[in-house]
Amino acid sequence: MIERFPHILVAPVVLPLMTAALLLLLGEKRKRAKSIVNIGAALAGLLVALEIMRGADAGGSSGAAGVYLMSNWEAPFGIVLVADRLSALMLVLVGVVSLCAALYAEAAWGRAGAYFHALFQIQLMGLNGAFLTGDLFNLFVFFEVMLAASYGLHLHGSGWPRVRSGLHYIAVNLLASSLFLVGLAVLYGVMGTLSMADIAEKLALVPARDRGLLHAGAAVLAVAFLIKAAIWPLNSWLVPAYAATSAPVAALFALMTKVGIYALVRSWTLFFSAGASAQFGGTVLLYAGLATIAFGAIGLMASMSLGRIAGFSVIVSSGTLLAALGTGTPAVTSAALFYMLSATLAVSALFLLVELVERIGSDGQRRVPDLDVEPGEDTNLDEEEAPLVGQAFPVSIALLGLAFMVCALLVAGLPPLSGFVAKTSLLTALLSLRGDGHASTSAPASSAAWILFGLLLLSGLAATISLARAGIRHFWVTGGRLPPRLKVVEAASVIGLLLCCILLTLYAEPVMRATRATAAGLHAPKAYIEAVLSARPRPGPTRPVIEEGEAP
Repeated sequence: MIERFPHILVAPVVLPLMTAALLLLLGEKRKRAKSIVNIGAALAGLLVALEIMRGADAGGSSGAAGVYLMSNWEAPFGIVLVADRLSALMLVLVGVVSLCAALYAEAAWGRAGAYFHALFQIQLMGLNGAFLTGDLFNLFVFFEVMLAASYGLHLHGSGWPRVRSGLHYIAVNLLASSLFLVGLAVLYGVMGTLSMADIAEKLALVPARDRGLLHAGAAVLAVAFLIKAAIWPLNSWLVPAYAATSAPVAALFALMTKVGIYALVRSWTLFFSAGASAQFGGTVLLYAGLATIAFGAIGLMASMSLGRIAGFSVIVSSGTLLAALGTGTPAVTSAALFYMLSATLAVSALFLLVELVERIGSDGQRRVPDLDVEPGEDTNLDEEEAPLVGQAFPVSIALLGLAFMVCALLVAGLPPLSGFVAKTSLLTALLSLRGDGHASTSAPASSAAWILFGLLLLSGLAATISLARAGIRHFWVTGGRLPPRLKVVEAASVIGLLLCCILLTLYAEPVMRATRATAAGLHAPKAYIEAVLSARPRPGPTRPVIEEGEAP
């Protein structure tokens, strides 16, 4: 499919861009039509991502689905889009979360302000582009596209808490963008290129006198990525921003920290996997990740609001991924990729549940803007004629309670779901680390691996206590409260994300095989580099040769 239709690699960028333009043309009065277009585009994006993943799995040991030369200019002179196993995995993750968030927004939030759906699609364009681009400058461009849309989405729905946290969020991300540009300038001054494959190819040729400047540029660039990845102490913006924004936007924002993680994984494994600069910065990533896990666990224990619990869960997952990356071993990286899938889906579902659970109040009404919602049309799962109305457990409360319980198991990493499988895989991989950082099933783990081992267990305990406390407050102590009004699309969004986690549990072995192949390709990036630098422009039409004496 990839070979027959090579332009499919640009579809994850072009599709949301064209959809956003169409949504702007529809106008503000056709809200239901815009919502349908938004959901349809998200579904189409997911199907495209699945096809790209199928091509990446069929790409052999390199896992390269293809290299798309924009404007038909070869690397490193032109813009390049590259889809390997990691890129395809991230595209599928974006597709699943965005589809469920778009479904949830159809209930009310898509009509709470202007341009929600267009901004939603621009956000997807930035996310997909960041995962596909093959050079650092266009990574910066897609970062800015993603952030510009996120500013509008965060403020969507108004309210002073949203404005206050939004200003903080904007200021921090503008600082990160400035650091991004400084790091790019230094790297370009040393390397003369910003193509990631070309930098990796030429890194061994950098003279010793310039290597310090190279490391300084990479460090500044890494700080920009780490701010986006919510590393401690650069993550004070995340919890207030994510807790204040609307539920579908918060679910989508759970992907944004993964952009920072992806950028670090991609650049670090390409640039510092071998040679004189091998493992540069690995110790910093490891111990900063450990500090981030500890900070997130403390935040979980101190949080009473369900929105803040979800925000600190994002921080714990980011710290876990950064610490796992810092170990520099394929086995730990493979387990971390599986953990990333489970944690992102679980936290996105938890963000969607926050608003639904908080509707369980004395009046049982929704806590969303006063919109022109027509009653009687797909409004509540507990209609008057429903057989369970008046019973001890109405449909909506029973459904929310079950979904919350599943989310709690996933976030805390308790059996039998994919969160437990992911943490067990991580713990097993950590136990196989030697003191020098190399894997061995019989050698004792290094001290840093033991610390990470303990923090993973403690963070799971903190999440269990915090979520159990929240569950008791919202579901157990509910005397005299009416069941919340719950729309079918809202329930379907949460159930869809949780079903994906259940599928991860049922098909853990094939998914783990895919993550092992992905990790192996990341730590041996030669195939990726060769695929990008060997891609040649497609021949275009040529002028026919005019024989002497013939009319032109």
